[in-house]
Parts: sequence; structure tokens; C-alpha cells
Amino acid sequence: MYDMPAEIDVRAEGGLRIITLNRPDALNAVNDALHVGLATIWAALDEDADARAAVITGAGRAFSAGGDFTYLDELRHDEALRQKTIKHGRELVIGMVRCRIPVIAAVNGPAVGLGCSLAALSDVVYIAETAHFADPHVQIGLVAADGGPLVWPSQISLLQAKEFALTGVRIKAHRAVELGLANHVVADPLAEAIACAKKMMALPQQAVEATKRLMNIQLEKNVMASLDYANLAEYVSFGTPDFNRIVDGLVAKR
Repeated sequence: MYDMPAEIDVRAEGGLRIITLNRPDALNAVNDALHVGLATIWAALDEDADARAAVITGAGRAFSAGGDFTYLDELRHDEALRQKTIKHGRELVIGMVRCRIPVIAAVNGPAVGLGCSLAALSDVVYIAETAHFADPHVQIGLVAADGGPLVWPSQISLLQAKEFALTGVRIKAHRAVELGLANHVVADPLAEAIACAKKMMALPQQAVEATKRLMNIQLEKNVMASLDYANLAEYVSFGTPDFNRIVDGLVAKR
């Protein structure tokens, strides 16, 4: 559906769109195809007049394990791919913030890096007890232009956001709810997310979509204030000696 790559499965159930990150053997780690799909799907949802709500989840054991090591290796050697990735990262963030329909995240397992961002940019988050959030961009020598540091300061204490962004520490499910990074810890995040989406779909459409937009205007202002700098800083970080050294180590361990 929506002419997405195989790495993203989109299924329609009436007005509900269930979006599944579909690289289960790689823990849904983000490669180029998945990143392209995540950059373009939000505009497709906006254009889908029948869509009333969306649920996003991961296939298999993880929500998303973050950036695929092979993809990271490709990015440091391919200038055109780097430019495209920065552009698509920007489109992903803006697309999610402006998406007209409610997006409910079903975090079924670890949500790392971009996976963490997808949850942070969603409207309601259900998380499994065994799942966690983490943003290790800094640990691998990157600036998180589309990561948690872009969104977390609008959601939690700036001090806590700095600690999580600068250390990459894991945020366990119950702690995430305490902080406000997730709404509910549940046994079956997908079932609960679908039930939440259906409740919203039963409500007056204009009221739901306009109320979401009303609240996201402030989030968008905060994101846009930092996004240009974040994009440039991440682009620069792809070429640093630290990033190259760390990726060399990751590639050697494969």
C-alpha cells in the first residue's frame, strides 16, 4: 500500500492504517529503503482521504534497533546518499509532526535511535514491559538530527533530556511512562494501540484532527527552531574521524 518498499508493510482495516517496520531478522534496523519509506509515508497518509488513524509498530522482537551498521558504513563513503538521508530525515520529522491523523505507537520491543524518534513523534505510545528507549547517536559519533534530542526537550525535563541524549542510557518502560515518554506499559502494545486508534476513529473527524494540530503547533515551532542546525551538524558528523573510527569497529564485529 502507498507503493512502500518491502521494509515497510502498510495494512488497511477500514479507516485504520497499520504501519509495520518490516526487517524482523535485523531487529528492524534502519537501512536506506526503510528510511526512504519513513520519510514519504506521512504525506501518503495525509493524501489518503479514507485514513482516520494510524498505528506504527515493529515486526518480530523489536520496534527498531536504530541505524543498520551496513547503512552507516555506506553513508560515510557515499556523498549523494548522505545528502539524501539528511533530506529524508528532515521530511520524516516534519511529516510526522504535521500528519493530520492520530499516530499511535505500539512499541513492542527496543526502540533505539530513529526507533526512539518515531515513538517520540507519535501522539500516543503503548510500550511493552520488556521494551526500552535509547538514543545512542552521540555514542557512535553522530548528531541526532531526527532523534530524541530534537523532541525530548519539549516533552521532559531538559536536564533529563540532556542526560539521555549525551549518554545513550536505556530508558526502561516504566521509567518512560513516569517521565512522559510513553502513555502506558501493557502486555500487548499492538492490541492496545489498535483499540486506542479505533476509539479515536469513532469520534468526530474534524474535532480529532484539528485538536491534534492545535497541540502539535507548539511542538512544530520547537522542532523547526532547531532542525536546520541539527541537519547541518549531523551532516558534518558523518565525516568526523570519531564516526569513522567507531563505524570501523562496528563493521569489524559483524
